[in-house]
Amino acid sequence: MEPLFDISGRRAFISGGSRGIGLMIARGFVEAGARVIISSRNAEACEEAVAGLSEFGEASALPADVSTVEGINDVVNRLAAETDSLDILVNNAGAVWAGAFEEYPEAAWDKVMDLNLKSLFFMTQAVAPMLKAAATSDRPARVINIASIDGLHVPAFETYPYGASKAGVIHLTRQLAKHLAPHHVNVNAIAPGLFPSKMTEYIIDQYEDSLLRGIPRGSAGTAEDIAGTAIYLSARASNYVTGQTVVVDGGLTGTL
Repeated sequence: MEPLFDISGRRAFISGGSRGIGLMIARGFVEAGARVIISSRNAEACEEAVAGLSEFGEASALPADVSTVEGINDVVNRLAAETDSLDILVNNAGAVWAGAFEEYPEAAWDKVMDLNLKSLFFMTQAVAPMLKAAATSDRPARVINIASIDGLHVPAFETYPYGASKAGVIHLTRQLAKHLAPHHVNVNAIAPGLFPSKMTEYIIDQYEDSLLRGIPRGSAGTAEDIAGTAIYLSARASNYVTGQTVVVDGGLTGTL
């Protein structure tokens, strides 16, 4: 039997890969033998992340702002100059903005929706030719979209476009999966629960005890938890899985 979780030698591009969940996935991929390219707006953060990742394997960076179509096209053109095919795309770049319903600003709404949902579509569109070039029926290329459990239940905080955008990611994942399946490209999503990151730093600091009481496993997720799920969705073990959202939340949404 072919090794079910082997991703060695596969080339992966991870947006928002310099910190948080993106960096957790990047390290898991690198340690599993994949060749990883990360991207984020902060070039210095990219350099620092690559320095750490390179201790475990092959990693490089293409700093970019993927919140606009122009930024997406720019980074994909630079990626295409390095390789004509791509095995794995991880759409992880995202933003959150909390604010009272009565005063929630349009600019915040647009920022969150554009980065979390719009850019995911146009990144996948731009990279699709490279994914198709790498794909075969026996070894599909992969798109992994990072959603959130806030797209599956009503969030506890007033982050209106965040939950809406992540619900959109889950549905868009299904639609992209249907479109790309004939080209041997699998599209799935991961919906994380509570994981330590810059995005969740404030709520963990302020509400850690109450948050953990609501999680049946009693703890936040670890880097291994999210990386392991991403490796599964990138490997032979999930060849016949597409259009799905894997919830990684310690049982929170599944036991409500």
